[in-house]
Amino acid sequence: MSGSERAAALELPALGHGAANVGNLFRAMTDDEAWAVLDAAWESGIRYYDTAPHYGLGLSERRLGAFLQTKPRGEYVLSTKVGRLLRPNPQHAGGLDTANDFHVPDDLQRVWDFSADGIRRSLDESRERLGIERIDLLYLHDPERHDLDLALAEAFPAMEQLRAEGEVTAIGIGSMVSDALAAAVRSADLDLIMVAGRYTLLEQPAAVDVLPACRERGTGIVAASVFNSGLLASNEPRRDGRYEYGQLPDELWERLLRIAAVCADHGVPLPAAAIQFPLQASGVRSVVVGGSRPEQLRQNAAYAAQEIPEELWENLAAEGLIPA
Repeated sequence: MSGSERAAALELPALGHGAANVGNLFRAMTDDEAWAVLDAAWESGIRYYDTAPHYGLGLSERRLGAFLQTKPRGEYVLSTKVGRLLRPNPQHAGGLDTANDFHVPDDLQRVWDFSADGIRRSLDESRERLGIERIDLLYLHDPERHDLDLALAEAFPAMEQLRAEGEVTAIGIGSMVSDALAAAVRSADLDLIMVAGRYTLLEQPAAVDVLPACRERGTGIVAASVFNSGLLASNEPRRDGRYEYGQLPDELWERLLRIAAVCADHGVPLPAAAIQFPLQASGVRSVVVGGSRPEQLRQNAAYAAQEIPEELWENLAAEGLIPA
């Protein structure tokens, strides 16, 4: 079975939930607050859930797993990630993991391991934290931050073996670096990739190399971080909004204002256009969005279902704001 056939066999909903927030991303939340967020996602019809050991040093997996254990296993798709193992932190002195933006005790540390044994161990440990045996989709997480060549030589073959053994249904890469995504698609037998922030309504660098590589190889795409660090999450963008790891460049701010104006002309909420834009491209199977409050999850689901006139995309393309 080819990668495209395996990806098609995995019934991936158009809207998914990224569970970094329930790992205390940017702010701490209680178990009850995290449960309310996940419950709102489920009640809104979301049936694809993505997590990772990186998110809250395992807290996201534990909370998401506890929630999903109350749901029929056949009714949702679950993905997690490999590449970083969680091990005791000998430097722990009561601090928090805020250097990585997670408000959790830093009693554990992330240890890169792209070996076959490390990949298998990561999957097993994620299963234990989740309390769920079957993982549908396994991504290699940010391999370019460690050693992309090593990932291509060791990690991806190990993941292909796990798939061949039936341990997971599909495999891929999750990254916010277009070069790494394109290299992985061309070099490994991947089913799906998670493109984080590189194919959004605001900017589309992945359209140059990643999307064409996926079309050539029959690799499916999951779009994540489609709000560009929150810049597209409201109808009235803020100039002081966070953009990845720094301030928003002037040229992107001007572009954002033009996009918002076109959306306003068509009476379309900017966040609705942001969620639905990636799905206009062939090969994009799902859009994953997060949220730290139940009302955000309900609103995102409504935005995903909102009818958007074709003229909006045509006008954005005519102004050179999205690919034609």
